[in-house]
Amino acid sequence: MSRVCQLTGKSVMVGNNVSHSNRKTKRKFYPNLITKKFFLPEEERIITLKISTSALRTINKKGISACLKEAREKGYLK
Repeated sequence: MSRVCQLTGKSVMVGNNVSHSNRKTKRKFYPNLITKKFFLPEEERIITLKISTSALRTINKKGISACLKEAREKGYLK
């Protein structure tokens, strides 16, 4: 599975390492992803999602049902 948040779509970004002599080499910035299980009370089942920690804060604020609905509308989740 790739390094992409299933709720927000956050993925790897590309940038430069800049040395003291101002020499630039390519590097990657990885999102802070965790694998988390959630219980869906409407469907009475448990789902496992690979989400970013910022998405976890959004779930705590809005609720898992609202976040899943938004992710399906945006096409991040099937």
